[in-house]
Amino acid sequence: MIANHKGEIPVVILLIPFLLGISVGVNLRSVAYLMPLAVGFASLLMLFLLLNFYYSRFKIYKKRWIGGIIIHLLLFLAGWITVINNNELNNPGHFSKLPAQRLLVRINNEPQIKNGLIRFTVTVIANINQKQPTPTTGTLMISIKDSAATRLNYGDELLIPCKYSPIDPPFNPAEFNYKKYLAHQNIYYQEFLYPGQYGLVQSHAGNMFIANALALRRQMVEKLKKQMHDPNAIAVASTLILGYKADLSEDVLQAYSKTGTIHVLSVSGAHVAIIWALLTFMLGFLNRLKHGRLIKAIIIIPIIWYYAMLTGFSPAVCRAAVMISTVIIGKTYSRYINNLNILAISAFILLLYNPLLITDVGFQLSYLAVTGLVVLQPVVYAWFIFNNKWIDKLWALCSVSIAAQVITFPLSAFYFHQFPVYFLFSNLLIVIPTAVIMYSGIFYLLLPSIPFISALLAWILEKTIMFMNLVMAWVEHLPFASINKIWLTTTEYLVLYVIIICVFYLLYDRKTWLLKAGIALILLLAVSISVKIYRSYNTNSIVFLNLRKNTGIIFKNGNHAIVLSNLADTDKNYNYSIRPYLDSCKISDVRLYQPDQDIRLGFLRKQDNFIQFRNQSITIINKDYTDIMSPEKRKTDFLYITGSPKILLAIINKNYEYHTVIIDATNTPKTVQLIVDQAHLLHANYVVLKRNKSFVTASN
Repeated sequence: MIANHKGEIPVVILLIPFLLGISVGVNLRSVAYLMPLAVGFASLLMLFLLLNFYYSRFKIYKKRWIGGIIIHLLLFLAGWITVINNNELNNPGHFSKLPAQRLLVRINNEPQIKNGLIRFTVTVIANINQKQPTPTTGTLMISIKDSAATRLNYGDELLIPCKYSPIDPPFNPAEFNYKKYLAHQNIYYQEFLYPGQYGLVQSHAGNMFIANALALRRQMVEKLKKQMHDPNAIAVASTLILGYKADLSEDVLQAYSKTGTIHVLSVSGAHVAIIWALLTFMLGFLNRLKHGRLIKAIIIIPIIWYYAMLTGFSPAVCRAAVMISTVIIGKTYSRYINNLNILAISAFILLLYNPLLITDVGFQLSYLAVTGLVVLQPVVYAWFIFNNKWIDKLWALCSVSIAAQVITFPLSAFYFHQFPVYFLFSNLLIVIPTAVIMYSGIFYLLLPSIPFISALLAWILEKTIMFMNLVMAWVEHLPFASINKIWLTTTEYLVLYVIIICVFYLLYDRKTWLLKAGIALILLLAVSISVKIYRSYNTNSIVFLNLRKNTGIIFKNGNHAIVLSNLADTDKNYNYSIRPYLDSCKISDVRLYQPDQDIRLGFLRKQDNFIQFRNQSITIINKDYTDIMSPEKRKTDFLYITGSPKILLAIINKNYEYHTVIIDATNTPKTVQLIVDQAHLLHANYVVLKRNKSFVTASN
């Protein structure tokens, strides 16, 4: 639904400066900005009130734009101030700003088991120093390697040592920025615990409603496991209906991601809408009563929000819950509200509660998808007119999928670097199975155990999920199922959005300037991507990676690369730390070698511990290195020290003349410090990779 006049969508107009203020605040959220911003906000507010009091005297009605500018500036400053106030590090009572020997913490989410570790976040209640507690605030990420920790639940209070550390930044190029991701959730520190390092002080001290919802969700997951047998089917059912993702496998995630149907595995607005439709149908008899609509609203709205709490209050669910609540209230009192206004109202409410939601990918994709459905879907649907009602309904479904995919493509490509080619086909295939899964799953979970009926519902649920998984896996392996290695800069994906807006606005209102602007922007985007590819293909470099306990060196020669690492290309660490850089450089030919293998290629030769890459050479010094005196020093550009060798740098200097010492992350802290001390004494250049960013050097 496109508004004919901005007066139909006032909340949307007012939301824009608020969003801009939040966006600026996310990048500039130091408490130092708070005072000048507060003074500016107060001054503008006083000016606005003054102009309203003396509206006639100053003839403001002749300059109405003044009031509009002031309101927009107030909302911009309000958004910025909200972010600063929301930043936990700006709180003087944050646990990191006070001394402590131990911390009293409370688990604030459901613990999850991942890679043998129990992970959860906690709210720090108090810093304990010399047995004296001091009330504090702040969020801390906890990881425990202890099987006994599986008994921990939401709301449990623990006493832990004060040995937290900052979240590590990304060490390798193009690696996922986990530090930034957690910072957007107000998490800046983490702590690893082992058996005996923590103690349970109190159980069930959290919010009673959330605790009960999580307990109910666990019971429902267990109920699914009772009569369902396929692990992947159980995991998909738990995720799709209850938002419980702990058991979801990487293979299933990849299949849905590459087919453009990953939204099915996130409890979102569609799922909430199904719940709403079911409740509306079941309570339809209330419409015949005098105050039936009001009674129905009073029943449905709390159930919708309880379901949102049950599924973990994801941004998409919260958005849907707010929107549906607004729609229900509007229908109850026979009020008409523009859909874009409802969307903007829900965004305002959620961002006032937590402005950092604007950085959440789920929040961004959810709101973009719904905006696409409201604004773009009618335009797409109008492309073709079919007289046959079934073909028309099929085209309506296609138009929904096209609008949602087009509006979210730039953002999803920016974050996930791929595009599902068969998204339209995939989304059409899952429409009916998703509805069957939701309704059969809801009835199975809500009804008491009835021997025949419960077994039948569980069988329908399981077989439908298995069929859907099978279809998605088939689509995933079709030729050209997805376009990968799409790496856009922030500017490029914003330009892509402007192009989409120009194209769809041109289809809606055919104006020549829109066509010219669209063509110019497409050319600009094409030039930007072409220049980026040209530079990548004409750049040669060596990247010494920080892979912690593993070795990793990348030799990039145009669009070819040699990876020297002990990791397999199927290893999760390889996919997390090495593959993103290769994909970002659009490297088409990648060869992986073990560190002890010899290599004989046109641009790279490796013999034993000596590597020659174009005009640069590397000598590897590992624990097997033996001191053999050479008649003359061997020249090399880099000494690559790995595996904590037991040899002094002064002895190595007798045999080698080098430019830089590279100390990789596999060396023990003691070895690293020893080599650094020796390098200082010998006035040698050195680079330490342990807990530092990778080292990149160009090669001609």
